[in-house]
Amino acid sequence: MGWRVTLAIGCCLLILFYLRDHELLQGPRQFGTDAAAMVYRIAGAPRAALAGAGQFFRSHNTLRAENARLQQENLVLKGQTQKLAAVVAENGRYRALLNSAETIDREVMVAEIIALTAAPSRHELVIDKGSEDRVRLGQPLLGADGLMGQVTRVGKYSSNALLITDATHAVPVQVLRSGVRGLAEGTGDLSRLIVRHVAATTDIRVGDTLVTSGLGGLFPAGYPVAQVLEVVSDPGSAFSQVIAEPLAPLDRGRHVMLALEMIPEASEQP
Repeated sequence: MGWRVTLAIGCCLLILFYLRDHELLQGPRQFGTDAAAMVYRIAGAPRAALAGAGQFFRSHNTLRAENARLQQENLVLKGQTQKLAAVVAENGRYRALLNSAETIDREVMVAEIIALTAAPSRHELVIDKGSEDRVRLGQPLLGADGLMGQVTRVGKYSSNALLITDATHAVPVQVLRSGVRGLAEGTGDLSRLIVRHVAATTDIRVGDTLVTSGLGGLFPAGYPVAQVLEVVSDPGSAFSQVIAEPLAPLDRGRHVMLALEMIPEASEQP
């Protein structure tokens, strides 16, 4: 019995070996290959699913972390951009301030505004220069576009300055076009000055530029102060009032100029 089984198996193997490349077995061979591949795929499906799920959650967490990091970087870049824009604007105002210094016949010194007075009725600010820097009482405070005010209190390392729009301030001016003189007074409004008691027949028009007259020697002559907005005349009155707007932006910028007093040269000794 045993030798018969062995003989049968041997004959089968010989037949299979002989017919291994026969086209009749091509179909069953492909079917067997596909069936084995399907079995392997089904058997490995749970493992692949677990691996895919793990990869999905890892990718999701990575994307969330990356998104959070990019949002933080975006906020930082926005803050830096805003700061850069402020620095660029301030540098532009500073360059304009320095360029305007060339039109003044006095030595000037740049000061930084470090504080504003808390009283709403006072248009006063604090600068970072004092007597140690040759600041003196009454010294003109200048901006890039016009006169801003004058020093009212001097400390050793800081000073207070009163703006031209303060209700207690006045500055001698003249009309640049006609040379008519007057006194521009503050109104308590940062955008308004007033010249009172102007003769109704005075040659002054809307759009005229008011400049410092230089009378009294306190303010440099010819420095721009304001532009005329309106000439108010009452019927039958011999006088008019002139409403003007300061040329200097009194509520903007961090730097101002101080016109230093000219020191005469010492005469030579014989």
